[in-house]
Amino acid sequence: MQTIDEPRLEADPQYRYEYLAEFIGFGPDDIALIQRSAQHLGPRIPQLVEQTYRKLLDYDATARHFVPKQSGFDDPQPENLQALTVDHPQVRFRKDHLNRYFMQLIGRAFDAKMVLYLDMVGRIHTPKAGNEQINVPLVQMNALMGVISDVLLTSISEWPLDHTIALQTTRAFNKLLWIQNDFVNRHYQQPKS
Repeated sequence: MQTIDEPRLEADPQYRYEYLAEFIGFGPDDIALIQRSAQHLGPRIPQLVEQTYRKLLDYDATARHFVPKQSGFDDPQPENLQALTVDHPQVRFRKDHLNRYFMQLIGRAFDAKMVLYLDMVGRIHTPKAGNEQINVPLVQMNALMGVISDVLLTSISEWPLDHTIALQTTRAFNKLLWIQNDFVNRHYQQPKS
């Protein structure tokens, strides 16, 4: 039986990632499958981003988070929820972020910088990243991760891969998305008293 330093899991993102990856079984073979999927996923990323944002804008509870000024966005923000459309410049700005997220998953080395990136993805949806107006509730983040998982895994099922490789690729992305979901959830934990 391995001994895990549980307080360190909360304080050290690299240690947390290594623990999760080992526990879930996310290793070099999974990373290789994810990176080799670039030829199939890359051209489909715009479609996956559109599907995700159409879903997010179908519900006021998720869409409302695209009304406040987004960090790095300098154009006029939407006046209200009713002014928000999938083609609004601020939504396009956010779509670019999701597009880059998918590109990071397939194009980066899974090293210490990638771990910090996965952690940052969770943090930027909370006031902990510096913008008090950005405070996406955990339930909405879980909904987002569920949609991303669904559109991505559905897409993989449509790729021209043999059954075994398709299953292995699906499993690899599934493990990675569970790790990502943990790196989202960790920023919503209340400090222990």
